[in-house]
Amino acid sequence: MSSWLVTEKRSWPEWLALQVLKVGPIPKHLALIMDGNRRYAKLHEQETFHGHIAGFKTLTYVLAWCRDLGITEVTSYALSIENFKRSKEEVEGLLSLASNKFEEVLNEGENLAKHGVCIRIIGNLDLLPTYLRAQTAEVVLMTRNNTKCFLNLALAYTSRDEITAAVRECAIAISEGRLQETDITPRLLEQCLYTAQSCHPDLVIRTSGETRLSDFLLWQSQFSCLFFTKVLWPELSIWHVLGAVFHYQRHHHTVVAARKQAKLLYDRYELEADQACSLDDPECGCDGTKARKIRVERFIADLVERREKTYHALSTQLKEIKKQQQESCEQEQKSEASGRVRVIGECGERVVSVSVADPSLLKRVQQRMLLEAN
Repeated sequence: MSSWLVTEKRSWPEWLALQVLKVGPIPKHLALIMDGNRRYAKLHEQETFHGHIAGFKTLTYVLAWCRDLGITEVTSYALSIENFKRSKEEVEGLLSLASNKFEEVLNEGENLAKHGVCIRIIGNLDLLPTYLRAQTAEVVLMTRNNTKCFLNLALAYTSRDEITAAVRECAIAISEGRLQETDITPRLLEQCLYTAQSCHPDLVIRTSGETRLSDFLLWQSQFSCLFFTKVLWPELSIWHVLGAVFHYQRHHHTVVAARKQAKLLYDRYELEADQACSLDDPECGCDGTKARKIRVERFIADLVERREKTYHALSTQLKEIKKQQQESCEQEQKSEASGRVRVIGECGERVVSVSVADPSLLKRVQQRMLLEAN
């Protein structure tokens, strides 16, 4: 079983609480701000890295609780762009941990497919080291056809960076004539975000007692239910998550009403954009809406295709890196083997390790040692 897919036997009180909550509305999408790893490590007089390891373990348990509850999508704030401002040692530790865990995922593809787990990466991948960036692409491609549950990992992510990237894509498209200014609507910007494939989070949980979103899913969580708890992330239990779901159920009607209102507002924006286009160009008439939809569909299709090509290019890069590592390892083993000199003389047998790349030099060393041995 993959370390990402843990199984637990529920106690009778836990099972009963799960069944009671499942009678009410369950969030489809849960977002997590995993705060408190460093404080947890400090509290237990451990290195910061151990706090992040404990935090990952908690994430695996939360994923198991979500499966039991019927929550099909989880987005985890794994690494903020702001985290790169921390000490070099901590940043390298975080990146190393991420790389190790992604390697585990790559070795457990069959098991993830069995459970239908699809892993997506959201964030500015250009900020990640080459090898980690290539690993993320391979994980995305490997699990893309799994459709039972979804795990979105926010790596090198901030909401401001995400929105900036979306606006940049639209601005470039306008300058190239692929879009018109009136095509830019909130709905179009949403389709340009890293999370375009996901529904908006229904519930956002933040641990450690902080009551802010820290630049996480600012656009997507405008109509989400927020739940803040004082417990540190590694200490989060199933009861905290069940409490958060109960909190969501109490406010579910408000969330639904707000989203319906937002949908009506988005529809109005697009209608006004089409009317503005008709006023600017009376000849377009009723075809203005159709023309806009065609432009937008082509633009989004092109954006998706370019992102797909990036993933495939990175995946190919990962294979090349692993091939080079394998060849390097074999070369080292070969050099190590060729550098062993076996000498048999009157004093018995000796095996001496020498670092010799030139075979002729190796032979001279062996002859010299034979003379000394005899």
